[in-house]
Amino acid sequence: MPGALLVANHISWIDIYVINAALPAAFVSKAEVRQWPLIGWLAARHDTIFLRRGSRGHARVINAEVGKVLARGQHVAIFPEGTTTDGRSLLHFHAALMQPALAAGRPVLPVAISYWELDGQRSLAPRYDGEITLGQCTRAILGRRRLIARLVTTPLRGLNGEDRKQVAAEAREAIALAAGLPLASSSPGTPGGPPSAPLSDAHPTSSRNPAPAASA
Repeated sequence: MPGALLVANHISWIDIYVINAALPAAFVSKAEVRQWPLIGWLAARHDTIFLRRGSRGHARVINAEVGKVLARGQHVAIFPEGTTTDGRSLLHFHAALMQPALAAGRPVLPVAISYWELDGQRSLAPRYDGEITLGQCTRAILGRRRLIARLVTTPLRGLNGEDRKQVAAEAREAIALAAGLPLASSSPGTPGGPPSAPLSDAHPTSSRNPAPAASA
């Protein structure tokens, strides 16, 4: 399946490792990440496309760049919530981020990420939201003897002429169901049950290096 736009929920900086382990991709990230110590360097090494948010002219340039990467048969990954959460609910998806794939005639692949403890409970250790610092997040992850990362792919979207708002809504619903998250009609933050049919399980350990908290 060459050249798909991977659309994923966003919990932590380790999301990038989880996605790349199964579906290597270039990531779209906010431009500020490029200036972060170490993380910016790592982001650049992961073929990250840096977006200056709020600049329509730059957004058009980025859209063109994303289209070129997709046309080469490579995946591009985005986090359409635009920020991280604690992993127990989904924020609004920014539909404009789907447009480069639709304009290029490439499919959108919703990808659900979730993290679990060995006892089967949803883990909050990887969360990198709110006031949590990178150091606090990293210490929480390394404090676990083993952390299970599950990535579940769902059916391709945007193949039948749907507009970006419809694709974004369908992708969000598909990710919620695949990750065992509450749907929009449920109370925000209500923990969901375990997802089914994971594509892959990854086990973050102390040997992993930090990657950027990519968003757009």
